[in-house]
Amino acid sequence: MTSSASAGILIVEDARLIRETLNAFITAEGYRVVVAADGQEALHLLKTDSFELVITDLKMPGRLQGMDVLRAAKEVSPDTAVMVLTAFANLAVGAEAMSLGAFDVLPKPWGDNGYVVWKIRMALESRRLMTENRFLKRELQGRAASHSIIGASEPIRKVFDLIKRVAENPGTVLISGESGTGKELVARAIHNNSPRRERAFVTVNCGALPEPLLESELFGHMRGSFTGAVFNKEGLFEVADGGTLFLDEIAETPLGIQVKLLRVLQTPEFRRIGGTRDVKVDVRIIAATNQDLSKAVAQGTFREDLYYRLNVIPITLPPLRARPEDIPLLTQHFLTAFGRKMGKPALTVAPAAMQALQRNEWRGNIRELENVLERVMAFAPGAEITLEDVAQWMGEDGAPTIPADIPSEGLDLECLVNGIERNLLVKALARSGGVKKKAASLLKLNARSLRYRLEKYAIVTGNGGDVGLDHEEGD
Repeated sequence: MTSSASAGILIVEDARLIRETLNAFITAEGYRVVVAADGQEALHLLKTDSFELVITDLKMPGRLQGMDVLRAAKEVSPDTAVMVLTAFANLAVGAEAMSLGAFDVLPKPWGDNGYVVWKIRMALESRRLMTENRFLKRELQGRAASHSIIGASEPIRKVFDLIKRVAENPGTVLISGESGTGKELVARAIHNNSPRRERAFVTVNCGALPEPLLESELFGHMRGSFTGAVFNKEGLFEVADGGTLFLDEIAETPLGIQVKLLRVLQTPEFRRIGGTRDVKVDVRIIAATNQDLSKAVAQGTFREDLYYRLNVIPITLPPLRARPEDIPLLTQHFLTAFGRKMGKPALTVAPAAMQALQRNEWRGNIRELENVLERVMAFAPGAEITLEDVAQWMGEDGAPTIPADIPSEGLDLECLVNGIERNLLVKALARSGGVKKKAASLLKLNARSLRYRLEKYAIVTGNGGDVGLDHEEGD
């Protein structure tokens, strides 16, 4: 899906005067025009070049006629729009052409040149909308339960302010943050508040595909350029033309692809795999990473020139543990969404359970919280979510992982030990039903030691009362 200035149009017409006339006034409109004098030449061009629109005469000398060109164009590139030009227009011709996928049948002579230009614009716009709609349907099928940025804390308010300020700025954005902090949501918010909001927002995970497939996904390919390339395919840069392309996990991009990305950012143009011409696009790039790209540059796994091209407008997202005051808002949001999805009323959350949610480390950030709450919603037996309900799932997903060795960048020992200790306290309380005497016994602690640790981590039991040791079995 290229802009009008670079959209390729193939004209197939045996009459020289008509061919040259079409070429002249269509080229004057800013389109890239290629001409063919017969069906055989058109077939060769369709195999070696890419076109967004084909205008073909119906009756031509030689074995290949207009309907053959139409079939060949749709076989090579199903997304290519085709208009049939004929002096023998009738209902039968129109019906056959439309059944083969033609966009329209134009009369010859056509009268006003403006009429043909209008039809060309309609065909290209129709093609663009079909491509975008197909992509958006695929995106919607895999979309998660929430795509809203939720929060009122100071760290997230700063992010909101950045989104407002950069949305109108056409510069490339690099979003950094731990996994699950909502980098794609921020990218979508920037797009939705930008002048590009009416065009496509296209996402690709650069770490999810091997290099050959990622190259084809981003830049497209020509038919026959490699095994399995049975037709011309647009890349995501073309699909996102006029809109935004979100490159997630950019640090995982192979070095060979990084070179091509750098060229698009510099020119901006690229070449399909197996293609012979450059395709110009107008795309805003937003990239995201959970890694330190400056370290990747130092290690030689990421190009320094590409890093500086991407890091024009940096945005760093805070981890969920840095904004615990947002957890009640996020919890309510997810529980409402999951209740609607499961056909259940949204559950309330006991103060002790909410306290546990707010004090958890959430190494997986918002994504982990969402996952835990979906499980809680599915298995909670009552109308209120208790400490025991959340603790069993946080114990599985939220327990800090003990590294096999100290990483090169070091680790926060106190944070790790505190996370392990807190996690075990919550588990013990859940298993003991909130009875502190039983919890102390499970952890081989005396009453004073347990009280100290519960107060240290602000863990409450029951309905949110103080963490004294008067809550014995039977209370």
